[in-house]
Amino acid sequence: MQEGAKATLAQLQRQRAQDENALVLLIGTPLSALLPSALPLAGQQLAANLPAGLPSELLARRPDVRQAEQGLIAANANIGAARAAFFPRIALTGSVGTASNALRNLFKDGSFAWSFAPSISLPIFDAGRNRANLDAAIVGREIAVAQFEKSIQSAFREVADALASRAMLGEQLRAQQAQAAALAQTFKLADLRYRNGTASYLDVLDAQRSLFAAQQVALQVLALQAQNAVSLYKVLGGGWKEGAAAR
Repeated sequence: MQEGAKATLAQLQRQRAQDENALVLLIGTPLSALLPSALPLAGQQLAANLPAGLPSELLARRPDVRQAEQGLIAANANIGAARAAFFPRIALTGSVGTASNALRNLFKDGSFAWSFAPSISLPIFDAGRNRANLDAAIVGREIAVAQFEKSIQSAFREVADALASRAMLGEQLRAQQAQAAALAQTFKLADLRYRNGTASYLDVLDAQRSLFAAQQVALQVLALQAQNAVSLYKVLGGGWKEGAAAR
């Protein structure tokens, strides 16, 4: 059991060293001043700080949405009118930082089929252009609108996915930590019985192996929480602390 734990530790240390080298190459500076001392705890804290009532306007900062907007601009579109027509103005998060009811209601029956009906009566495209009646211009506009709407749908779906994962990971972590705590108690009792001659050392090894496995799974869930926090930061257009409204 001890040799197996040592082998696992060596493997994880090797992976950590490789990841740190990759980060140093990416950012071009030592990590000591950037990384917190306990990454799992940092990931938990980042996820826990997700406030309620985050506005959907945050998603307008996403690069893919901005790129789609540039396509509309190239087709002589009014971006303000396009956003008003196609962009749902809702709160993304609920009272405990999970997906709001308004966000869940954007998708039918949990199947992620977009249920938002955009209002296209607004004057999205500028009038009076010489090319307005050309077939090529009309087709180009239709493509730009379709790409814009698709980027918005993808943005809202990715946020819904990340928030759903956040909620499930929280429940999974609590259950896994409770299991690890119970197995720690089982290991202590098995060791106590062995020391008093009422159990074999094999019982101690079995209890220790089960505890080690449960602790590994708990750490894996902590890592997934950290990854989920990073994913939330990404899908929300770069976080949620720098301002709610997009310009």
